[in-house]
Amino acid sequence: MNTQRYFIELSYNGTEYHGWQIQPNAVTVQEDLDKALSVFFRQPVATVGCGRTDTGVHATQFFVHFDLPAETASTLDPGRAVTGINSLLSYQIAIGRIFAVDNEAHARFGATARAYHYHLHFHKDPFKLNRSWLYKGSLDVEAMNQAAAAILEYTDFSCFSKSNTQTFTNNCKVVEAYFTLTDGGLQFTIRADRFLRNMVRAIVGTLIKVGKKEINLNEFREIIASGSRSNAGQSVPACGLYLVNVVYPFVK
Repeated sequence: MNTQRYFIELSYNGTEYHGWQIQPNAVTVQEDLDKALSVFFRQPVATVGCGRTDTGVHATQFFVHFDLPAETASTLDPGRAVTGINSLLSYQIAIGRIFAVDNEAHARFGATARAYHYHLHFHKDPFKLNRSWLYKGSLDVEAMNQAAAAILEYTDFSCFSKSNTQTFTNNCKVVEAYFTLTDGGLQFTIRADRFLRNMVRAIVGTLIKVGKKEINLNEFREIIASGSRSNAGQSVPACGLYLVNVVYPFVK
């Protein structure tokens, strides 16, 4: 059967979802999106996401691909489809655009870079509930940024990876990692060609130990070199994590 592949660019608030990927006995973003697409196109539609986000994690930019029979694709109005599918989705998910791509284009394997933000704030704020981590204490941001800069010198991030994952390698090329001050808090930015499961939250948790002066820069380096997850800090809460950018050579 002749088909046409499409990409969807979307965003979502992950608070009420058990992550992106479909799983039994839990509501996920992918499940709700596939249901809406299937209703709109009046046929089963299955998406492939650009990655997996965990329970409670958000995305301001996320891409998926899906295929439609050529007959259906020939009558597709992308603007009408965006409006119609959004009307079938909860307010926690919003589609920005739908566009045709080559049939070989892949939402997950075609991405060349991804970026995440992690948000934390220092004072109780009801409008940041489930959208940022409330951290009670002081932090040495300069020391944290020195440690964050050291991350760029390494490629093996086994110490920040969830154990027993099915990845073929724990190597990643990190090109940016730094904290910036925000209104009442901090934002951590990290960009790489790929990420391991739980990697960003484990990195932030370990950098927090630097900021609290529990470990110094040399000890932070030793943790990375050890390759042992047990040596790194605890993962910070999911509520502050956002996937913010996914790069493809064929997408503007």
